[in-house]
Amino acid sequence: MKYWDGQEARLGDRVTLAGSPGVVVASMDTREYSAGHSEAQWGYLKSGVMIEFRQYGLIHYIVADEDLLLVARASSTGER
Repeated sequence: MKYWDGQEARLGDRVTLAGSPGVVVASMDTREYSAGHSEAQWGYLKSGVMIEFRQYGLIHYIVADEDLLLVARASSTGER
């Protein structure tokens, strides 16, 4: 999945949605999953990313909403 600005979403990216912070916890596109969000749990979705927000909980995106903004890239290891 790509953000509205065209950048590819990566595991561990920090984002905001309407001011609420979140973290990409799974990328079905690249088959990367963080601890607590396994491929066994979310792999059936096949594409997109799963983002965990403090305010909204988990949201699965296949196409980014224009209000979803990348705040900071993940570290090279994709850790949160």
